[in-house]
Amino acid sequence: MKKNLLFAFSLLFCTGIAFSQEEEKKDSIPPNGWTREGNVQLLFNQSAFNKEWTGGGTSSIAGNLTVDYQFNYRKDAFTWDNRILANYGLTKVKGDEFARKTSDRLELNSIAGKQIEETNFYYSWFLNFRTQFAKGYEFGEDPETGETTRTETTHFMSPAYLQTGPGIMYKKSDNFMINLAPATARFIFVDKDFTSTEGYVDGDYFGVNEGESMRFEFGASLSGFVSYEILENVNMDHTLSLYSNYLDKPGNVDIDYLLNLEMGINDYLSANFIFQAIYDDNAVGAFQIREVFGLGINFGF
Repeated sequence: MKKNLLFAFSLLFCTGIAFSQEEEKKDSIPPNGWTREGNVQLLFNQSAFNKEWTGGGTSSIAGNLTVDYQFNYRKDAFTWDNRILANYGLTKVKGDEFARKTSDRLELNSIAGKQIEETNFYYSWFLNFRTQFAKGYEFGEDPETGETTRTETTHFMSPAYLQTGPGIMYKKSDNFMINLAPATARFIFVDKDFTSTEGYVDGDYFGVNEGESMRFEFGASLSGFVSYEILENVNMDHTLSLYSNYLDKPGNVDIDYLLNLEMGINDYLSANFIFQAIYDDNAVGAFQIREVFGLGINFGF
């Protein structure tokens, strides 16, 4: 199952590369200096049913806020690309005491490259950091009162992931990049309180051992990004990250795939579809899937 999904994600990414290469035939080299670009987007989802509605259903409202900011630098054969991604979403179902998170991600990607002669290949060094903004909970039900209960399982910097290492980057343009880093250090940070509970078993909390607050891994990282227009005012982005830990079960490849489809209505409104799939057996031994679709309000800066 995991191999089939990995193949499907790779096929989607490669299809995106084909589209991107068609678009980049007239690609030009960006000028020296800093370039900056950002976008803030708020997605809304809402459903409502009155008491006479016989088809079943529960009223709900959901919102998802995304910030995407890029600041890149070029000096002749040297490039330094940086991107901050922040995403937070909540949904509230009528009759439910608690609002629940639908997404929560804070991520920084930074990669510096030195062009190899006059090719699209670069010697590179990358850094990736990601965590979350708010507390995460596991929900249950009180057997005596029937009320909804929640237990805190995560919060800011628990977990947090830091990856860094040298590699080789292929960069056709700002819209098409692949980086291979065969000697990548990876750190997983957690709150020691979660690994110091009674009866804790080594590795149960994001792979971190009992009483510790960090796990070190060393392996290979492959990441890529491609963005292209499939129809007029319809843009699609693919981001794929793979990681294999040489020190523990190298065959268990961690996967993080993100697809973003934006269908422009005008300068400020768009319909958006987001699909994300994550596999990390230190967290959950199965795929984590997230889908969001809604009307977006956009603000560029």
